[in-house]
Amino acid sequence: MSRSFLDIREHGFARTAVCVPRGRVADPVHNADAHLAALAAVHTAGAHYAVCPELGLTGYSCGDLFFQETLLVGALAALERVARATAGWNLLLSVGLPLVLDDRLFNCAVTLYGGRPVAVAPKAYPPNYREFYELRWFQPAAAARSRTIDLLGHAVPFGTDVLVRLPALPGFVLHTDICEDIWAPVPPSTLAALAGATVLANLSASNITVGKWEYRQELVRGSSAKNLAVQLYSAAGFGESTADLAWDGHGLIAERGELIAETERFALQGTHALADV
Repeated sequence: MSRSFLDIREHGFARTAVCVPRGRVADPVHNADAHLAALAAVHTAGAHYAVCPELGLTGYSCGDLFFQETLLVGALAALERVARATAGWNLLLSVGLPLVLDDRLFNCAVTLYGGRPVAVAPKAYPPNYREFYELRWFQPAAAARSRTIDLLGHAVPFGTDVLVRLPALPGFVLHTDICEDIWAPVPPSTLAALAGATVLANLSASNITVGKWEYRQELVRGSSAKNLAVQLYSAAGFGESTADLAWDGHGLIAERGELIAETERFALQGTHALADV
């Protein structure tokens, strides 16, 4: 059999991955290293797309450090390092970090390919109830006036309605959203699926409470079923602050109502999961 015949892309499949790197709060240099180690592992395993956790390049639980210019500049430097290190890889990937646009701070998912950003999705519904205080730091996506953002020297589409197509993978149409967005009554991913998205990725920092991991499974499975799509979900794990919350680093991949891959929870060194979809 030829090498091309053994390539899963020849048969309508794509290899997807969820990565849960070991993080460190407010340490973009360390987090860039951890992301690259996890991404290298799934790239070596043949992944075509990989998603990492929400605010992974800074840590989710930075609190008021999100107001510090040092952290924001460090996050951009970490993004540039990840972009440069993966420039030669045939891997589409999404990472999370805070970004400033229109003099406002947004919780964003940045999708990279070939060493440059191709899409930026701000969080549509920052939660502000129970243990969550995100509106203290971040604006919802609707507060943005601009439709593009200048990032790493490129004008990049910015919004919750941006779809990314991979020409080498016919039928692969990616949409990203962030944590609370998938828990909302009408997630941005549902509107994206109606517009043609076939792969939905959620960057999350979901903390752990009693029974929450089971609800996540149902949430991810249900999203993939109702949207007739692939749903990927990557949550923050070990290394986040445990001052108020606990973290289990839950990664999931579901396709059309079936849960087909899941990471080990509470993995101290980080973890990942792969699935052909």
